[in-house]
Amino acid sequence: METAYSIDAFTKAMPISQQTQLISHNIVLNRGNVEAKRAEIKAYFNQTFDVYEALFDTLANDEAYYLRPCSLRHPLIFYFGHTATFFTNKLVLAKLLPERIDPKIESMCAVGVDEMSWDDLNDAHYEWPSVQDVRNYRDQVRAAVNDLIDNTEFTMPIDWQSPLWPVMMGIEHERIHLETSSVLIRQLPIESVVSSELFPICPDQDSPAPENDLLSVSAGDVVINNQDPAEYYGWDNEYGQHQAFVQEFKASKYLVSNQEFLAFIDADGYLNDKYWDEEGNRWRDYSPVKHPTFWLQKDGEWYLRCMTEEIAMPSSWPAEVNFHEASAFCRWKAEQTGKPIRLPSEDEWLRLRDFSNAMEYQDNANWNLQKHASSTPVDQCAAGNFYDVLGNVWQWTQTPIYPFDGFKVHPLYDDFTTPTYDNQHNIFKGGSWISTGNEINGHSRYAFRRHFFQHAGFRYIESDASVQTEFSTYETDSSVAQYCEFHFGDEYFNVPNFAKTYANYAIDAIKADADFNQRNDLRVLEVGCSVGRASFELAKYFNEVTGLDFSARFIRIANQLQTTGSILYTIPQEGEIMDFKEQTLRDLDLEKTASKCEFLQQDASNMKPIFTGYDMIVAVNLLDRLYEPKKFLQDVAHRLNNGGLLMVSSPYSWDETFTQKENWLGGYKDSQSGENVTTLETLQNLLADDFEMIREAEDIPFVIRETRRKFQHTLSQVTLWKKR
Repeated sequence: METAYSIDAFTKAMPISQQTQLISHNIVLNRGNVEAKRAEIKAYFNQTFDVYEALFDTLANDEAYYLRPCSLRHPLIFYFGHTATFFTNKLVLAKLLPERIDPKIESMCAVGVDEMSWDDLNDAHYEWPSVQDVRNYRDQVRAAVNDLIDNTEFTMPIDWQSPLWPVMMGIEHERIHLETSSVLIRQLPIESVVSSELFPICPDQDSPAPENDLLSVSAGDVVINNQDPAEYYGWDNEYGQHQAFVQEFKASKYLVSNQEFLAFIDADGYLNDKYWDEEGNRWRDYSPVKHPTFWLQKDGEWYLRCMTEEIAMPSSWPAEVNFHEASAFCRWKAEQTGKPIRLPSEDEWLRLRDFSNAMEYQDNANWNLQKHASSTPVDQCAAGNFYDVLGNVWQWTQTPIYPFDGFKVHPLYDDFTTPTYDNQHNIFKGGSWISTGNEINGHSRYAFRRHFFQHAGFRYIESDASVQTEFSTYETDSSVAQYCEFHFGDEYFNVPNFAKTYANYAIDAIKADADFNQRNDLRVLEVGCSVGRASFELAKYFNEVTGLDFSARFIRIANQLQTTGSILYTIPQEGEIMDFKEQTLRDLDLEKTASKCEFLQQDASNMKPIFTGYDMIVAVNLLDRLYEPKKFLQDVAHRLNNGGLLMVSSPYSWDETFTQKENWLGGYKDSQSGENVTTLETLQNLLADDFEMIREAEDIPFVIRETRRKFQHTLSQVTLWKKR
C-alpha cells in the first residue's frame, strides 16, 4: 500500500524562478538549539530541492530528459528521480518513513549512478516514468521529508546516530547531483538545452590569459583528525586520522588556462604516446577526439561548450580535462622546462591550501553558485599570492582515494566510498563553480575514475618528491572481510563450506527434476548472494547465473573476483593483530565457469521487473535481513518460469535491527490465539497458492569465524518449492 503525501500542508519556498539568491551555507551540526536547528535544516532541504529542480528547467523539452548524454550514464530522467528516491530509500531503511511512496519509481531510479562494473545500462530494461510522474513523486517526497523534519524528535549534536542524519545525508547527496547533473546537461546536444537567468555564464570571455609562474610553498605538516560528531555533515571517507610531512615545493600561481593547454595541443601532445602512461594511452586510443571534451572546433576556430551555451574559446578560463590529459600535459611541460613538473598529491594540495590561507578567501571564490554558472578567468579569485586554490574547477591530484586511519562505513550508505578504494579513482580537490554544501566545507574528498570528466582542471607543481599512487587493496572492512572468509576461506570444526553446500543442494535439486535435467540453458537467480561464492558454484551447472545483493560492498568483491580472479582481505587474530589472506577462483576450481555469472546491486524487497524468466531462484540467509520479507515472497512467483524451483533457507534469527517486529514471519505469539507462530508455517501459508513444497525442511550448519578463538555456529533451515 502506498502512502499519498499531500504538499498542501506544507509551504514551499519561493518559486525558484523568482529567486535571485542561490547561495547556501553549510549547517553546523554540533551546536545550537534544537528548534532553531530544525528550522535551519528544513530551509536548507527546501532550498536544495528547489535549486535541483531549477537546474532541470534548463532542458528544452521533455524529450531531453530521455536522451543519454553519455554512453556510460542513464538519461537525465533517472537523475531527476534518483535524488528523491535516495531520500525515500534511506529513510525507509532508517525506519523514519513507514513505507515506500512509489515502489516502481524507487526501483527504477535507485542504483546505476556511477559507471561501476555492475551497472545495468541496457535501455531495453527500462520503462522510464513520465516527467510529470517524477515531478509528482518529487512533490510527495518533499512533503514527506518536511513532515519528518517537523515532527521527528532529536537532540543536539546531530551525529551519525541522530534521526536527522539520514535527512542531511539526502540533502548532501542531492547537492552532489546538482553538480553531476550539470555535467550531464553540458553533454546534451545544444538544441536540447536553454539558458536560464538563474545560471548566468561569466561575461568576461575575452580577457587575455596571464603568464603562469611557479611560486614556493614552504614545507609543513598536514594534520587531519575529523571525528563524529563533527561541525559539518561528512561522508565516510572524510572521517579518521591522517598526518603527513610535506617537503617544500613550487606550485603554479594559476590553474592551467585554456591558452596554456592549447600549447600542448599545438605541440601534438595528444598524438605523442610518450606523454601518456599505459592507462592514458589506452584511453587516448579509445577516445575519438584529441582535445578536451568540452572543446569544439568550427571553421578552424576553437569554441567552448558551457552548460547551456557554446562560446568562442575564452583563453583565460581554466582548461577542463580528465586526469590523463592533465598528467600528459605535465610530462610535456617537464620536457619543455627540464623541471620535475607533475600534478600535486592530495597532501601537497592540502599544504598549498593551508599555506595560502585559502579558506579565509572562500567568499571570493567561484564556487557555491555565488559568482557564475561557468568558469571565470584564472586571475580573478586570489588566495594570498595564488589564485583559484578554491573554486572555479576541481583540481586533479596524483593520489588515488584511500581510507584514513579509523575509517568506518555508515550503515545507511555502505557503498558511498568503498567501491572506489581500488587504486583507479583519483582524488580531486578545491571545488567548482557549482560545488555547494559538503563539497566546500573544507573536509570533502571526492574521487573519480581517471578518464572521467567533470568541471575539473588542474594546477601543476615542481617537486622531485615521490608520491604514493598505490595503496593496499586488502579488504579491511570487518564485515566484508568476515564474509570473504566465510565464503572463500578455511573450513572450521569439520563443518563444510556453507555457500558451496547450499549451491550443491540447489544443483542436485534441479538435476533431480525431470522438467530440467535434460536442459543446458538453465537460468538461476541468487538473491542475497553476498560476496558471491555460491553464485560461482552454481555456474558449474547453470548456463546463466545472476547474483543480487543489497550491499554494493559485497557485490564489489564478487565483481573483483570475476574480473581479477583473486581477492585480498584481513581477518582478526586477536585484538589488533591481523592475518592477511588471498583467495583465488583458480584454487577453488571456479575459474573456468565464472564468466557465466553477473553480479548486480538490488533491493530484494523492491526488485526491478527485469529480473524474470528464471528456472530456479535461490534465497539463502536472506529473509530475516529484509525489511519486508513478506513482499519478497509474494513477488517471487512471477519471476520463475512455470515449474521452476524456489529454494529458501534461513536461520530465522529475527531482529528488529533489520526487520520491524510487525514484519517478522515467525518467532512470535499470535495476538488473537496466543499460539506460537513459526516462520516455516508462515512460509507455507504465503507460498501455498503458487508453490508446492517438494521436500521436507532440513537444516544446513554453518560456521562464521570472528577471531581465532570466537566463532558463530548456526543452523539454516532449507525448504524447496516448485511453482505450480
